[in-house]
Order: sequence, then C-alpha cells, then structure tokens
Amino acid sequence: MKITNVKQIDEFLAALRHCTGAVWLESKDGDKINLKSRLSQYVAISALLSAEGDNLGLYCAKQEDEALFLNFFGRFPETV
Repeated sequence: MKITNVKQIDEFLAALRHCTGAVWLESKDGDKINLKSRLSQYVAISALLSAEGDNLGLYCAKQEDEALFLNFFGRFPETV
C-alpha cells in the first residue's frame, strides 16, 4: 500500500503494536524499514514526516495485520 501524508503518528503506531507479523516500509529504491523494531520505528517516523514520506509503501506479511492498517486508512483517508 502506498502511503502519503501520515500525520497521525500515534494512531499509526497503535495499529502497528497490534500487528503480529512482519510489517515494513519500502522506498521506491527498494530500501526496507522493519517496523517491528523499536529503533527502526524512529527511522520510519522520520522518513514518513520527511519529503520522502510520499514515496513509501507499507507492506504486511499477514492479512490480519493489513486489515488493521486498512481500518487506519479508513479513519484517515488522506494517508493513502
């Protein structure tokens, strides 16, 4: 899922905390940021808030986790 304009960081991280599988951001260059790592979450937040934030894709290994983010996107449609 391509994401843009994520300003609701607390809600984004709350959805992430409920995920049980791998979740990562991927840049257009193929760089991947593992969102299950606390340190990587700080890097990801920085990337989301930067100019590069509009060029990131969100990927989930499990469909259940993807559903959590679809709920998030439903509440904040400007992020997709």
